[in-house]
Amino acid sequence: MANTPNTMRKNEERPGSTPFSGQRSPGEGSSMTDKARDVASSVADKTREAASSMTERAGEMASNIGDKAESATAAVGSSIRSVADSMREHAPSSGMLKSAATSVADTLDSSGRYLEETGLSGIGADLTNFVRRNPLPALMLGVGLGFLFARAMRR
Repeated sequence: MANTPNTMRKNEERPGSTPFSGQRSPGEGSSMTDKARDVASSVADKTREAASSMTERAGEMASNIGDKAESATAAVGSSIRSVADSMREHAPSSGMLKSAATSVADTLDSSGRYLEETGLSGIGADLTNFVRRNPLPALMLGVGLGFLFARAMRR
């Protein structure tokens, strides 16, 4: 096919038209890139700030919950000790019932004192030490409690 004046090759331009090569001018591209980087940086900064704020709030809430749990544990310990005192006051004055009531009251008193003094963190540490010293009985206890829990949930 011969080249005629009306026929143009693919790479030639028509007079008065602008070339389209799919690229922006050098100044326009860098300006858009800079704006995109600024927006991305701003979004990243705001995301970091929000995540930091949420982390701080979660930490404060966890601390408050921990404090409330510790004070509730101390309150339960105090209540147990008052039950022990009440048992001692209302126990029979002699006989086998007096010795049984005194024994139960002493056990409740020591349990209440333990809860007041050690709190939840101390209980957790004691439980961890118990499991480390006695792994097999702890495992068997866990399996037994899991079995009982599963049976209770089935009903």
